[in-house]
Formats: sequence, C-alpha cells, structure tokens
Amino acid sequence: MPIKIPAELPAFRALEGENIFVMTDERADHQDIRPLEIAIVNLMPTKISTETQLLRLLGNSPLQVNITLLRTAEHVSTHTPVQHLERFYQTFEEIRHRSFDGMVVTGAPVEHLPFESVDYWQELLRIMEYTRQHVCSTLYICWAAQAALHHFYGVPKYPLPAKVSGIFEHRVLHPSCRLFRGFDDVFLAPHSRNTEVRGQDVAAVPELNILAESDEAGLTLVESRDHSQVFMTGHLEYDRETLDEEYRRDRGKGLNPAVPAHYYPGGDSTRTPPMTWRAHAHLFYSNWLNYYVYQETPYRLHAMDDAIAAQSEIQKGDQHESAS
Repeated sequence: MPIKIPAELPAFRALEGENIFVMTDERADHQDIRPLEIAIVNLMPTKISTETQLLRLLGNSPLQVNITLLRTAEHVSTHTPVQHLERFYQTFEEIRHRSFDGMVVTGAPVEHLPFESVDYWQELLRIMEYTRQHVCSTLYICWAAQAALHHFYGVPKYPLPAKVSGIFEHRVLHPSCRLFRGFDDVFLAPHSRNTEVRGQDVAAVPELNILAESDEAGLTLVESRDHSQVFMTGHLEYDRETLDEEYRRDRGKGLNPAVPAHYYPGGDSTRTPPMTWRAHAHLFYSNWLNYYVYQETPYRLHAMDDAIAAQSEIQKGDQHESAS
C-alpha cells in the first residue's frame, strides 16, 4: 500500500523512481479506508534528504500512510529553502489539536550543547509532552532519543572522546520483541554522534527495556514497556552516501574526522561504500508501523485520549496489585 505525500514534494519523484508506492491526494480520496496518520518532526538541517530517507522506509509497508511534516517554529533553518518549508511543513501550533497514530522525531546536530541551551528546546518539550496523549507510538532517533530519555526518565547523555561514525554490528537482546520480527541475531546499522547514553543508566529505569546494543557503538535501541516510545541512537534511515557526505563536510570544516568505521571497502574513502543495512532498515520500520502503531491505535483517532487514559488506569492497577 502507498504512502501519501504531495506530488510536488522532492521525495515524490525520488521514491517513485525507486518503485516505492507513493500516492497523491487526488488518488487517495477515492479509497474508502482509514489510513495511518504519521507525523515527522524533522529537526535535521538537511530536511529534504532526511524526509526522503524516512518516507522511503515508511512507504515500504502494506499500510496506507498519510504524512504530516513538522518543523520547529523557534529555529530558522538555513539549509532548506524557505519556500519548501512554507509549502510542505507545518508547526506544532498548527497541528496540536490533532492526534496521530505515530510520530518520528529525527536527530539534530546539536549534541555539543546542553539540552536546555538548544534554541527550540522549550518547543520540543511541548511536542514530547503532547505525544503522551495524542500519539500512539513515537520513534525518537539519535539526539532526539537522548533528549526524550533525558526528559521523560532523567537519563543523562555523555560526551564521547571521539565521534562514533560508521557501520556497526548490533546484538538483538530480546528476539521475541515484535520490532525484531524477521531480524537476524546480529544486524548492521549506521551511527553518527558525539555523545552517548549508557546502558547502566537506562537499565536503572524500570519502565524501559534495552533491546539492542553494540560492542563498539554502545546502546542502540530502547523501548518503553508500553511500546509508546522507541529510542534509536543510530540511523537505520541513512542512505548509502550519508556518512560519506558527513565525513567530507567535517573534513572541509577542518575538524580532522576519523574515517567512518567499517564503511568504505578497505577503509579507502575513494571507494563506494556497500549498502549493508537496507533490509533491516525496511524491516524495522515495517514492524514499528504494523505492531506498535497499526495494531495498537484506535480506529477513531479522536478516541485516542480515552484509550490512552484507560491503558494508564490498567497499568496503575497492575502496579497496585504487584505492590500488594
């Protein structure tokens, strides 16, 4: 089934050329089904590239998906044309009256700053609090995962002595988790970050489960026990060239970055890197959409508040019985 996006969005032609099933508003109007409503809070400066990467994965599903692109109002993007933002993006204030089946919040290159020093931090806090009652499941990526773990559970982030950049092996710690349906015991995924959250801090939070980790890249995937929050410290959505572009950008800035690990053949940055994580990326997003969004969300979105409130009461009752 298709992903529904405007025909004028740059991602439309790119995805159509890859045989990803994309649909215009006009065609979708003729279908008598209730599609999933997914919001993408795009915090990346390279918004067009990031939206294309995520739409590619969200579109590879048997479910029809309507996409709402969100940007922060409190930060002026200098890497994306204003016309693109005004035409295809909305702000939180414009959609806060709505509910969504799922939400994806991207990373952002602001790791060097304390959370509270990020210029759109207060706006992001409002968005994260909004997800408690208005989104069935939220996927936080990289810096957004660190920000959400910090906000909701007090988990700190730590600076790394050197940037973690490359393609790393990850162990599946809970094979029965529905996010890992069809996964191998070990999977590859890109990482690109200067800070980390640590397993011992997350393990100390009873409401969280650690799902996957890497000997080299550390903690990789965490979920809340009710599946309403998923935290990914890596970048399964990355294209083949994304790490290469970041590496050359950092070299151009005189940052003297290390060559991304396990990325270029033989460590030679003149050679084309192989795409070794695509299958697991598609599988992960398909599993999240199906098991954590589609299977859990109410048919009537405006009933989501009641459903979440009822689930909260059930959990309180379970905790009370356990305490007794």
